[in-house]
Amino acid sequence: MSIQANTDHTGNAITDYNKETNINGNMTRDMGPEERQTAKAAARFGYGPLAHVNTSSGGDDRLPAFGGEFQPGLYKQVKDRKIANPAPLGLSAFALTTFVLGLINMRTRGLTESNLVVGIAFGYGGLVQLLAGMWEMAVGNTFGATALSSYGGFWLSFAIILTPGGFQIVSTLDEAGPNEFYDSFGLYLIGWFIFTFILLVCTLRSTVAFFTLFFALDLAFMLLGISYLHRDAQGKPNLPIEKAGGFFALLAAFMAWYNALAGIADDSNRYVYSILVCFPKLLAGPFFFILSPLGVALEKT
Repeated sequence: MSIQANTDHTGNAITDYNKETNINGNMTRDMGPEERQTAKAAARFGYGPLAHVNTSSGGDDRLPAFGGEFQPGLYKQVKDRKIANPAPLGLSAFALTTFVLGLINMRTRGLTESNLVVGIAFGYGGLVQLLAGMWEMAVGNTFGATALSSYGGFWLSFAIILTPGGFQIVSTLDEAGPNEFYDSFGLYLIGWFIFTFILLVCTLRSTVAFFTLFFALDLAFMLLGISYLHRDAQGKPNLPIEKAGGFFALLAAFMAWYNALAGIADDSNRYVYSILVCFPKLLAGPFFFILSPLGVALEKT
């Protein structure tokens, strides 16, 4: 009988590392103090391929927050799942659409018009992300279903508003007054800022990458909304504020891609191992309320 460490779940709860199993998965003996401390350190700092966890096996163990599954907190393993993990698809759809719009907001290569985003928003950021949200509902992920479906709806509504000559929304508002469209669109973005803040609150106990995604997105919505409401002397959106919003949109896009990679990478397709960025427990204690928004999960010892 060969003995091997129990590594079914990389970065899982500390108690999962207190025993060793044989090749059949049966518990054989308790770990010694040094082995247990080593296992605790590995779990605390998320050693492994992007802290990937196995969510396809049975059992009632609760797994830690994981951006690759779009799970912001402890969640149960998915038993006998008949469909693939939909989170990477939704995250990728969101990331690409946000990436392109963020570059335009930052006036990359002199770009000023966002019409190109309309097609991406309809096809990828809108429809595909909405479908991913519905599939998240099928696997029982309330947070993922709410977030991906809502942002899929955001991109669809964004495309509808800006479709040239299609729905006459911009032209109708322009006819009503010189500031009607900018004020309306700014309030529209502020509404999404409020919604994103609600989701952000739900990521306070997750990982740094997962929290940063929503933090950057929230700042992007806020700054872009302000740029339309607090216009320049010519009555146009405030360019410096709009560029700042575009920067945070780019950051949100890259964090979405990173979390998508974490959900796609597994033992069958990856060579590169990354360490999940967490804060040392030593820095917590009296600074818990400062560190907790950055996704510090403090496990009990």
